[in-house]
Amino acid sequence: MNLQETIDLLIERIRDDILETPDRKLNENTPLISSGLIDSFHLVDVALFVEELFNVKIEDYELNADTFDTVEQLAELIQKRRG
Repeated sequence: MNLQETIDLLIERIRDDILETPDRKLNENTPLISSGLIDSFHLVDVALFVEELFNVKIEDYELNADTFDTVEQLAELIQKRRG
């Protein structure tokens, strides 16, 4: 799976499953954490589905805006972990 496919899948899952707003406009640069769109409870949900879907580990200390605040940053982290 390439970076763009990862981004597209993340946007779909965050929009549909985490935010539960399928009509919401999200793109790879939408601030998720710093904007308050995703709160600390949802961060855990994001980490769990990322670990399950992409078979990578997201450490607890990485669940913050410094590590990833956008879908693109999260996708890059996933790609890096997948080698």
